[in-house]
Amino acid sequence: MLVTEKRAAFSLSLVYAFRMLGLFMILPVFSLYADQFEGTTPLLTGLAIGIYGLTQGIFQLPFGFLSDRYGRKKIIVIGLLIFCIGSIVAAEAVSIYQVIAGRALQGLGAIAAVVMALAADLTREEVRLRVMAIIGVSIGASFMISMVLGPTLAAAYGLSLLFWITAGLALAGIAVVIFVTPQPHRQSFHRETELSVVDVGQILKNRELLKLDFGIFVLHLVLSATFVVFPLVLRDELLIAPALHWRTYLPVFALSLVGMVPLIIVAEKFRQPKIVFLLGIALVALAELGLALGTNYTIVFIALVIFFTGFNFLEASLPTMISRIAPADMKGTAMGLFSSGQFLGAFSGGVLGGLLLTGQSFSTVFAVLAGVVLLWLLVAVSMRTPKMLSSKIVSLKNMEYDAIEAFLEQVSGIEGVQEVSVYREDQVAYLKVEKYFDERPLNALLAK
Repeated sequence: MLVTEKRAAFSLSLVYAFRMLGLFMILPVFSLYADQFEGTTPLLTGLAIGIYGLTQGIFQLPFGFLSDRYGRKKIIVIGLLIFCIGSIVAAEAVSIYQVIAGRALQGLGAIAAVVMALAADLTREEVRLRVMAIIGVSIGASFMISMVLGPTLAAAYGLSLLFWITAGLALAGIAVVIFVTPQPHRQSFHRETELSVVDVGQILKNRELLKLDFGIFVLHLVLSATFVVFPLVLRDELLIAPALHWRTYLPVFALSLVGMVPLIIVAEKFRQPKIVFLLGIALVALAELGLALGTNYTIVFIALVIFFTGFNFLEASLPTMISRIAPADMKGTAMGLFSSGQFLGAFSGGVLGGLLLTGQSFSTVFAVLAGVVLLWLLVAVSMRTPKMLSSKIVSLKNMEYDAIEAFLEQVSGIEGVQEVSVYREDQVAYLKVEKYFDERPLNALLAK
C-alpha cells in the first residue's frame, strides 16, 4: 500500500474503533446500573440499550447522500459531533428517558457507511479490499476491549464516566479525521462500498441475500437481548460483584477465539462453509439453552464461551457470504441492506429483552432467544451452499473504449473468472473469481 493508503487505513480504523468502543462499553453494564435513573423499567432499560440501532439504521442512508454532496470528511465530523452530544446527554441524564434520548442521538450520527466510502476514495482498487478488512478487524477488537473495560470502569467510577469517555473518544475521532486522515483528491461513487438506490430492488429479489439479512438481524437481536439480562445473572444469581465481571468476559473471549479456529479451517480449507455456518447457528442456540438451564457458574461460563464462539464466527462469516453471493457490482448495496438488518436487530433485541424481562424469569428470556435462533437455523438450512468466490476490482483507467470492449470479451474467458461487470464511465471492472484464482493471465491482459 502507498503511504497515504496506510494512513487512510490506520486513521479510519481508529475513527471506527473509537465510535464502536463507546457504543459497546455500555452493553455489559447498563442493566446493572439502570436503576439509578428515574422512571426505569425493564422495558425502558432494553430500549436504552438498543435504541441507537434504530436511529443508526434510519440515518445511515441520508448521511451517505449528504457525504456525496458536501464531502466525506465534513459529514464524518458532523456525525461524530452528534455522537459526542448524545454521549454528553446520556452522561448528564437523571432519568431513563434522557438516557434513551442520548443513545438515540449517538445512533443518529450514522457515519459507518461514510467512513467506508472515504476509505474507497483514498485507496486504489487493487488494495481497497485489504483496507476494508483492516477496518473490520478494528471493529472486532473494539468489541472485545469494551466488554472488559466497561464493567471495570463502571464499577470504579460509575456509568456516567463511560458516557464521558465515549464523548472524549468522539472528539479524538474528529481530531484524527481532521489532522491524520488524508484529503481525497476526488470523490466518486464506489459500487463495492456504497448503496445504490436503483439496485435495491435487485438485491431484495435475491432470496439467498435476504436469508443472510435475516441472519444478521437475529444475531444482533440475540446479542442485545442477552446482555439486557446476562449481567443481572452474574450479579443477582451467581453473586459476582460487577467490578469482577471482567474476569468472566476476558477468558470467555480468549477461549472463544481459540474455538473459532477449527470452524474457520473446516469452512475455508475443507470448503464446507454451509455445514460450519449451520453449526455456528446451532452453537448460539445451544448456548442460549445452556444459559436458560444453567444453575451454577461453570455451566454459565461454558455456555457463554459457546455463545461467543458461535457469535464471533457468524459475525465474520455473514459479511463474507454476502460478498460471495452478491453481484460484484452491487456489493455496496447488498452490504448496506445487510447493515440495516444488523442495526435493526440490535434495536429489536434491546426492546425484546426488556419486554421479556418484565414479569419473566431470566431463564425464560434465554429460552425464548434459543427459540428465535432455532427459527433462524430452519431458515438457514434451506440456503444454497455459496460458491467459494471472492470479489476483485480492476482499474481500467486510460483504456480506450475499443480496448475496454476487447478486455471484457477476453477476461470472461480466463479460467476462474465467474462474473464480470464493467462500468466505462468509472473505468472500473468488477470481477467475481474463484478463491484460488491465478492472477497472472489477468495481469498479462492488463499489461497489453
